[in-house]
Amino acid sequence: MQDFPKENVIICRNKKRKGMKHLSSALSCGTLISLLALVVFTLDSCNSSDPEWADPEAHEKTEQLNKQYGKIIIGTWYYEHIGEKHHFTEKLTFHEGGILTGNRRWQTRSLVTIDGKQRYTDWEDLEEMCGTFTGKWRLAYWNGTGAEKHNSLILEATFDNKEKHVSNAYQNDLVFGYANEQTLSINGAFFNDENGWANYQRRNATQ
Repeated sequence: MQDFPKENVIICRNKKRKGMKHLSSALSCGTLISLLALVVFTLDSCNSSDPEWADPEAHEKTEQLNKQYGKIIIGTWYYEHIGEKHHFTEKLTFHEGGILTGNRRWQTRSLVTIDGKQRYTDWEDLEEMCGTFTGKWRLAYWNGTGAEKHNSLILEATFDNKEKHVSNAYQNDLVFGYANEQTLSINGAFFNDENGWANYQRRNATQ
């Protein structure tokens, strides 16, 4: 499982030292006063209104990403990919508060030889990868996949049918391209179009 980005983690560089009550006998009065001042400064820094972020660049760009796309991505999006052996359809609904719901149908077929002629079998559902799912979503700028930092759409979701052998519908850091009123462009977890992106189209929730 991938961890969420750590750009929002606040660092307090100095830790409270143990055994302060035993130091007075070993240190001079001046040293003890300086050490106490350092502890007070450290605690004040941790409680300041200007925190220190683990990755200031990632934090700033994550805020910019959410300011630009956080509201427009809210809603329902639909994607379909049809190939020779795969027919994939998916609906993703991004709710406020980072809640994700969705529905996926993934069908496959095989090319077989019957009476010396090649033909495709009927479409069959890939049962373990089909169904409704619920989870959470987040936009962030980070390098969770180990590559260079990039704009990401992070999805974590499990199938609502708990009897499935495959429980996770999503545990993915997807490269985020853009979103507007009609299109959500991401690097798909399963399929992409010829241009290298999965272009989801906006739909009404009932469609």
